[in-house]
Amino acid sequence: MGFTANQWAIVALVLVLGWLLGLVSRSGGAKWRRAYEEEQVARIAAEKREQAAREHIAELERQLAGRPIGPGTAAAIGAAASGTRDDLALIRGIGRSRETVLNEAGIHSYRQVEDLSATDAEVLEARMGLSSGTIAQEEWREQAALLRSGQIEAHRARYP
Repeated sequence: MGFTANQWAIVALVLVLGWLLGLVSRSGGAKWRRAYEEEQVARIAAEKREQAAREHIAELERQLAGRPIGPGTAAAIGAAASGTRDDLALIRGIGRSRETVLNEAGIHSYRQVEDLSATDAEVLEARMGLSSGTIAQEEWREQAALLRSGQIEAHRARYP
């Protein structure tokens, strides 16, 4: 018993459809494979950037090992009690939560903010989770100088 012409046509049609489905799924698979590989490359690059940032912070902390930024919260309480603590939250970009972090780092006065070195600013930015250069960009030092000299209205006008 052999195949009829209709049966051969059906077999041929199934083979052609299978071949077409194979082509379609292969090109779709390549698209997903390419997207997966791009995601892997991006993840590896992000991990390298994160590792470089950790190493940079560690290097900055090694440089400052001999001169820590501040002793912590006890110093903040002592500064507040002695009246040597300024209201750092008045500086635009600091606010109350960042003021607390600054106090814990041993920074309590406008003078200390004004006198921050570039290295100290970089360490503070890293500890506070700020982008590098935020202190300079938001002009914390300049604002501290105005507030320290009592030019509160000039500060409000310049930094609304």
